[in-house]
Amino acid sequence: MSAPHLPHWPRLSAVLLQLLVLMVGLLLALPVLALVLAWWQLDAASIELLRHMADTVLPRYIGTSLLLCLLVALGAGLLGMATACAVTLYDFPGRRFFEWALLLPLAAPAYVVAFAYTDFLQFSGPLQVFLRDTFGLQGRLFPEIRNVWGAAWVFIFTLYPYVYLLARTALSERATQLMEAARLLGAPMRRRIWEVALPLARPAIAAGIALALMETLADIGVTFYFGIQTFSTGIVSAWKVMDDRYAAAQLATMLLLTVALLLWVEQRAQRRMRFAAPRGGRGGQAEAQPVRLHGAGRWLVWAVCGLPILFGFVLPVLFMLRPLIGGWEVLPWSGFLEWGYNSLWLSGLAALLASAIALGLSFMQRAQPSRIGGAVTRVVSLGYAVPGVVIVIGILLPVGWLQTAAPGSGVGFWVTATVLGIVWAYLVRFTAVALQSVQSGYARIPNSLDDSARMLGSTGPALLWRVHRPLLLRSIAAAALLVFVDVMKELPATFVLRPFGSDTLAVVAFQLARDERLGEAALPSLALVLVGLVPVILLSRTLRRT
Repeated sequence: MSAPHLPHWPRLSAVLLQLLVLMVGLLLALPVLALVLAWWQLDAASIELLRHMADTVLPRYIGTSLLLCLLVALGAGLLGMATACAVTLYDFPGRRFFEWALLLPLAAPAYVVAFAYTDFLQFSGPLQVFLRDTFGLQGRLFPEIRNVWGAAWVFIFTLYPYVYLLARTALSERATQLMEAARLLGAPMRRRIWEVALPLARPAIAAGIALALMETLADIGVTFYFGIQTFSTGIVSAWKVMDDRYAAAQLATMLLLTVALLLWVEQRAQRRMRFAAPRGGRGGQAEAQPVRLHGAGRWLVWAVCGLPILFGFVLPVLFMLRPLIGGWEVLPWSGFLEWGYNSLWLSGLAALLASAIALGLSFMQRAQPSRIGGAVTRVVSLGYAVPGVVIVIGILLPVGWLQTAAPGSGVGFWVTATVLGIVWAYLVRFTAVALQSVQSGYARIPNSLDDSARMLGSTGPALLWRVHRPLLLRSIAAAALLVFVDVMKELPATFVLRPFGSDTLAVVAFQLARDERLGEAALPSLALVLVGLVPVILLSRTLRRT
């Protein structure tokens, strides 16, 4: 009797899957929507606090953030552009090594690099102690690193790979043929670089700088540790110190608008990069060979490529290795396994859920595209650009509203300082990373394959499981890996929302460094760097094959 109803089950399951994915997508978009709604919840006390902050600390937040962004934009832009030109336009011994080694600073979180430099260069650090003991000097020998200039140094040498990676891709794809044509027309190398290569790479450089500035504005580890008052630290101060979540939400909205502007610049630059791409394939690139360097030119390009690796990766790692060698018994080995276990299972859970959500959203847009699904997907894809501290405020606002409306619901108990709350924050921020990887995998699957599968009776979830899943295994694995590593290094949301007794490597490293126990902070910090090497190695292998 039930046979006539069987054909309706695939359609019903597809509808249920679509509703489930849409609900999850809306849940991930809720923190950003809550920040917008917070403007309608302002009371007299919050308005007065905002006026007081505008008269006192807000100009300092804006000025410090602008100065820091200006320094990072100039430094990371020049460094990324110079290294990209060096490895793309010139041929010299060690070029293949520098092509992938210039990505190594991506493995080290900025706050870890800040801890390493502070431990080595501070007044009581080994370098100044050695110089005072050896040469009989007195007092401070180097300026204090914990200021805006020191933070800019850290950000420049940890974030320049964004500019380098995009500029190198742009130069290798578009500049080589035109550079060769300019050479045949008699243009010298300097003119070829300034009038051909750099104008073509300008959109890529702008996109890389925008990404670096988004990371700078989102940071809370370096700025808190260095005592710098930026927008991120101001948000936390308004929330924690002044105990006004609405004032914190207004500051978070201002920061979110700034990040949205940078994201618009980055996406516009990416579109210009695609528009400028050649349509004739790669056939002419074999004739366009990089210029062979000799003599002083080799030394100059070695310095240009070697110093960023030295300051952004090699020296920080050596500084962190020193406590492991000199103070083995002082290191917190007893708690290291527990911190590592907490980091691993939280990161693994977030990676699994983010990959599943990304797969569901991508499949829904491919199988049954709709305006609502597309809008939800676009909102979710913006999550990575939202700073972690902004996500925390956006999560706690609706929780506070529900707790006020229904005190007996216990929603605050289930979200704050629990696995549910922290995983929610992870998914809001890092599902975008998994979504990008899964969508790139779907782009390689022809639509004709779906039509053939439907003709053979595979529709809805059966199409996803039997046809798409085997073809997307590598993309899903890459998505899970990227989310796993990002969650391991994430600090703001983890620091605020982590469950009681579940300190992670990132939180412990920050707490130990904040307590001036920098030698003990070296162990969890170095572990984070080692984990961060995994995606860098995979990225370098991918670039080597292209």
